[in-house]
Amino acid sequence: MPRNGNGHRPQIDRLDSDSVKFAPSILAADFARLGDQVAEASQAGADRIHVDVMDGHFVHNISMGAPIVQSLRRVTRLPLETHMMISAPDLFLDEFVAAGSDSFLVHWEGNPNLHRTVERIKALGKRVGVAINPATPAAVLEEILPDIDQVVVMTVDPGFGHQHFLERVLPKIRRVREMIDRVKSDCDLEVDGGIDAATVRLAVEAGADVLVAGTAIFGYTEGVAAGMDSLRASLHPVSDRVWERSQVCNWE
Repeated sequence: MPRNGNGHRPQIDRLDSDSVKFAPSILAADFARLGDQVAEASQAGADRIHVDVMDGHFVHNISMGAPIVQSLRRVTRLPLETHMMISAPDLFLDEFVAAGSDSFLVHWEGNPNLHRTVERIKALGKRVGVAINPATPAAVLEEILPDIDQVVVMTVDPGFGHQHFLERVLPKIRRVREMIDRVKSDCDLEVDGGIDAATVRLAVEAGADVLVAGTAIFGYTEGVAAGMDSLRASLHPVSDRVWERSQVCNWE
């Protein structure tokens, strides 16, 4: 890592792995051992659990419902983040709240009454975020941003796991980061889709402070904890680690 004019190594605060939150997505988990894998993710330092709910209409896939959330609630104290990839999220909020959801992520796309949905979630006492798909411009967030706790920028088209990170979305992540810093600095910026050891740093450099990862954690060949460790390690390139070791040697 090059030094600045004062001879000091520049600080990259966003790449501090302790400041980045991880939300493992159970869409990639082994459902035969879901409770065990969620427990492993918790012990490995996960900050929340991401639950993808799909109805086969908003996206071309069907996934878990409130009973899964209810089962998870019995095995983890981590916040359960419910990503509502469904056509009419308002109709299902009460049952997910009863099951144990702590926060809801609803899409801007296809929701003509987004503000009403957001206010309903807040009235239920839950955190609320708005997600936007890769082709949706950041500008749609301007009016809703003051009312929400989180923005989710999708870096894949929603509906399926195992997709590749769309790097063309990176400029939009930067624009959303600027909007949040200007309008509501305590709002989380989450990136969802294709996060792995090769892309985690790109997302954080662009401004993300929460990362959803499925296959990179639950599908990691050496286990869930090793998958989490791999993502954290990838926030610091080899040049950073070499620099840190060289400083230790200089002090010895």
